[in-house]
Amino acid sequence: MTQRTAPPFRADHVGSLLRPQRLLDARAARAAGRLDDDALRAVEDECVTQVVRQQAEAGLQSATDGEFRRTSWHMDFIYQLGGVQRTDEQLQVHFHNAEGDLDFTAAGLRIDEPITLPRTIFEEAFSFLQAQVDGLTPKLTIPSPSMVHYRGGAASIDRSVYPDLDVFWADLAAAYASQVAAVAELGCTYLQLDDTSLAYLNDPAERARMTALGEDADHQHERYIRTINAALADRPPGLRVTTHLCRGNYRSSWAASGSYDFVAEALFGGLDVDGFFLEYDDERSGGFEPLRFVPPGKQVVLGLVTTKSPQLEDVDDLKRRIDEASRYVPLDQLSLSPQCGFSSTVEGNALTPEEQFAKLRLVVRTAEQVWG
Repeated sequence: MTQRTAPPFRADHVGSLLRPQRLLDARAARAAGRLDDDALRAVEDECVTQVVRQQAEAGLQSATDGEFRRTSWHMDFIYQLGGVQRTDEQLQVHFHNAEGDLDFTAAGLRIDEPITLPRTIFEEAFSFLQAQVDGLTPKLTIPSPSMVHYRGGAASIDRSVYPDLDVFWADLAAAYASQVAAVAELGCTYLQLDDTSLAYLNDPAERARMTALGEDADHQHERYIRTINAALADRPPGLRVTTHLCRGNYRSSWAASGSYDFVAEALFGGLDVDGFFLEYDDERSGGFEPLRFVPPGKQVVLGLVTTKSPQLEDVDDLKRRIDEASRYVPLDQLSLSPQCGFSSTVEGNALTPEEQFAKLRLVVRTAEQVWG
């Protein structure tokens, strides 16, 4: 076994990183009117430059900008799609952790015009990242098309605009296809579609919630997979695309549970991506048996290292779990990463930047021992 030269890499990570205190302070100053946009951007630039260097020092082959310019992993993108409007409605997602429960509250969305892509989203952010990497592969993370629907369901779609929901799905796929083509034109060779919906739907409680909203919860994942495939159908051959699935990541808390069994056959056998980043850091994710549906040629990045706590995993335990997974998918198709981002929202998880990079170095060290 050798290191991979194309994404996803043997040692990889999902994307978001803890925001430096200096960046958080600058954002607070901008919100209070003490900094203008240019001054905030200058701080962002300096922080991105530093975190790219830190990813290289950790031994990673790819680098993201840590999503430092975003408030959340998905809504900063979704609100830039044409036809999507932010609303005053407050949507709540219930999260859980060892200490109890907490709620994530965010503005809702409304689709009141046809879905379009007015401009390439995150173009400036990716171009800056691209200019900072030195020998690393720059990786762009965006929410999958599924998240545009899953956030509010069909109730968020103005039926006078889309009396036929098939047209909505076609427009959504077309907008994403334009984004994919545009970032490839920028030189992006590593694109990740982040998707909580395809993991949440493994949870019977989530399927019940979707059914209560009037959705076909038993087949919703199949619609999402078809839409993603349509968005990726014409991607250039030089662009590698992965997807990341998790069950919620907010301030070291989670929102859903359940093994991948419910979506596994349709997802692994039918989604046209090059690799799957899968959450596997605790018992909520179930066993490795669903990996038997992964076909040859697809990579599985095992998210065995948790981002939800600072406790450092044991290398031998990680190697044992990789060996267990290799009973269902060949070792050469496996890689290793943390189970999610370290800061899916600006608040971040409950660990320090030093503990974060210790986790990333652990991923690299373990991958070297397993794959060479």
